[in-house]
Amino acid sequence: MASKWYEDGALHFALGFEDTFVPQPGPGERPIDEYELTEHYTRYDEDFRNAARSGAELLRWGLPWYRVNPEPGVWDWDWADRAVDALTTAELRPVLDLLHYGTPLWLDDQFLNPDYPERVGDYAQAVAERYGDRIEDYTPVNEPMIHALFCGEYGYWPPYRSGFEGMCQVALALAKGFVLSQQAVTAALGCRATFVHVDAGMRYASADRDSEHQQTIARLNEQRFLVEDLVTGRVDSAHCLAESLMRHGVSETDLDWFSTYRAMPDVMGVNYYPRQSTELFENGVYHTGGFADPRPSRDDGTEGLVDVLTTWSRRYGVPVMLTETCVTASVAERVAWMRESVSAIESLRDDGLNVVGYTWWPLFDMYEWTYRHTTEPRGSHLLTMGLQDLVETSKGLTRRDNDALLEFQRLAGACTRV
Repeated sequence: MASKWYEDGALHFALGFEDTFVPQPGPGERPIDEYELTEHYTRYDEDFRNAARSGAELLRWGLPWYRVNPEPGVWDWDWADRAVDALTTAELRPVLDLLHYGTPLWLDDQFLNPDYPERVGDYAQAVAERYGDRIEDYTPVNEPMIHALFCGEYGYWPPYRSGFEGMCQVALALAKGFVLSQQAVTAALGCRATFVHVDAGMRYASADRDSEHQQTIARLNEQRFLVEDLVTGRVDSAHCLAESLMRHGVSETDLDWFSTYRAMPDVMGVNYYPRQSTELFENGVYHTGGFADPRPSRDDGTEGLVDVLTTWSRRYGVPVMLTETCVTASVAERVAWMRESVSAIESLRDDGLNVVGYTWWPLFDMYEWTYRHTTEPRGSHLLTMGLQDLVETSKGLTRRDNDALLEFQRLAGACTRV
């Protein structure tokens, strides 16, 4: 059997397009679709060509499930077909996000609909059968723990549950859908399928030495692995969260199911943002967390990056990939972080850690998720984090190269080696 791309010993450079979709409106809330906000629906061909000339080999990119599957059993492939054609013409290797937040409008109660796992599995099957001749690399769910927190614990996104029990129930449903999606892709592609699991490289810290607070930090630092541990069949009666899960509606039958049908990653992807990924509990004050009520954070720079890549590698025993990183800052600061983070990964690789990919996220600027919760124009929510600036013009959004793109091209050319 031919070797896979992640087995060749090289560091593969990748880009991503922000592809968050939360299409359900609510009181005081408007739908958010990053492809619509960034005009990717109309500029996809240009965007793929720009990604290709950056020097990236891989592109993390997703489909809007709610548009592809507008009604139960109804599929609309028009835009997706044109986009996939353009993507493959650009000679990029896609790593396809099947789910990057958000469910179809017709799926009541979203992730907690009892049919959700089967519905998302059907969607994965339809996508793999249609595009499996050109797309072999899949991420079943991007950042499932962020899903579980925002939708299940913080009550910010549908289905608006709150508390630990809400988080457990959403995590359980996501994990079941995750497994069924991976099974569906495998059934369609067989041994050609590659799975890049991706979760947020969250870290929790506190200067407060109170034992109760330290116990909370320890629990959160285990909880960040919950969905991946479920999916990979690691949660049994001896798991440190098992007792809490069973007190909040997760049964032994559920855990046995995951043990039987575990879905393993080929590559474990970790998303790390130096200025946001390490959340702090200060003086015992516990914020709810998330963008509406953020905890303070600490910039742990490359130290935090090394920690998350090493930790996830040891836990799951597969190659790891930095699947998202950037700083929302000036171009000069973006360039500095790119150099520092690539250098840190090169050092890890020299020390023997199997890091197979580096992803700058995103290629072009994006709009903050707070857009959903205000009536302000999109420009009020612009996040300056891309290799290209988004510039408002009379003809829509222009993509304008900045010096971070030049640095990415240089590093991709210099570092993609065995």
